[in-house]
Amino acid sequence: MDPSASETPASILIIDDHPLLRRGVAQLLELEDDLELIGDTGEPAEGVRLAREMDPDLILLDLNMPGMDGIQTLKALREDGFAGRIVMFTVSDHEDDLVAALRGGADGYLLKDMEPEEMVRQLRQATLGRMVVSESLTALLAEALRNQRSQPATPDIHSLTQREREILRELAAGLSNKLIARKLEITEGTVKVHVKHLLKKLNLRSRVEAAVWAVQEGIER
Repeated sequence: MDPSASETPASILIIDDHPLLRRGVAQLLELEDDLELIGDTGEPAEGVRLAREMDPDLILLDLNMPGMDGIQTLKALREDGFAGRIVMFTVSDHEDDLVAALRGGADGYLLKDMEPEEMVRQLRQATLGRMVVSESLTALLAEALRNQRSQPATPDIHSLTQREREILRELAAGLSNKLIARKLEITEGTVKVHVKHLLKKLNLRSRVEAAVWAVQEGIER
């Protein structure tokens, strides 16, 4: 039995314009004790409203939708103050879409052709605070961020303080600010400040870029 089954299930909201897919995901989650679907909609604007009312732990968000697309919806959710996990769920394995989603504030990017069991595993990891990306996309992500880095300067690990290096290693492991704070026994606000400083020092634009760079450099070990 899943040890988390006795705890309150992680709440999930789906924003996807395909009713059949929403129903399929709903049926899949019904089998899990630790994951609970609390709402679904095919209308992005309605999704933003539901997120505000329901405050789910995780939103599963389609990328290609008519009207307001997934990236616009993602930005609207973040601008509206939604602080929960947002995972893109899409058929697109295009580099630009992947990078735009992660830089826009997504906590993961999963492809719709994945096996149901793998999807549940990834969603579970996402609700635990880890960044999730379909395995087939990790190499693409690393290459994309290498090519699209905004600053020409090469990141220098030696520019970081010891604490910033510790936090960088946890970012590379996919941990959220909350989990990093708990592990290092500091406040979440302190973690945010350190992340901001290390990104500036490394000339990187996002925690995702920092995590990928750290893995490439072997800094996580």
